[in-house]
Amino acid sequence: MSSKTQSSDAMVEYVTAMIGGQLFGLPISRVQDVFMPERVTRVPLSSREIAGVLNLRGRIVTVVDMRSRLGLPRDEDGKTPMAVGVDLRGESYGLLIDQIGEVLRLPEAGMEENPVNLDPRMAKLAGGVHRLDGQLMVVLDVDRVLELAPEMMAA
Repeated sequence: MSSKTQSSDAMVEYVTAMIGGQLFGLPISRVQDVFMPERVTRVPLSSREIAGVLNLRGRIVTVVDMRSRLGLPRDEDGKTPMAVGVDLRGESYGLLIDQIGEVLRLPEAGMEENPVNLDPRMAKLAGGVHRLDGQLMVVLDVDRVLELAPEMMAA
């Protein structure tokens, strides 16, 4: 546990999501919306992590395939993926996930550094972890997740 005493009672809310059987949390302060992506248009010559773009209520949203971003195989169970909408520097993104979960309110002091045995593909995108009842919730660092190909960010 952390030895922070001044902010030991501060709470952080996370939107939880399942990706490849792993529980992830996104700080609710970074989440704009949750939606079912429809009519995703593939972008020619984009990296494999970019599923495409879509129009969401008049905004062009770049859709990021989180399974690909995490180096996981495609989901072959046929379920429709969901997306979590986030913004970075005024641009809208949708993070494709397998399933949305609940909102968890957890003590800020309960977040730990990434364990040394955390999959390196997850560790590079994680800002820490929370140990829950029998499960590890990896906290996604939205800024790191969206550090995609430099040419994509140079718009």
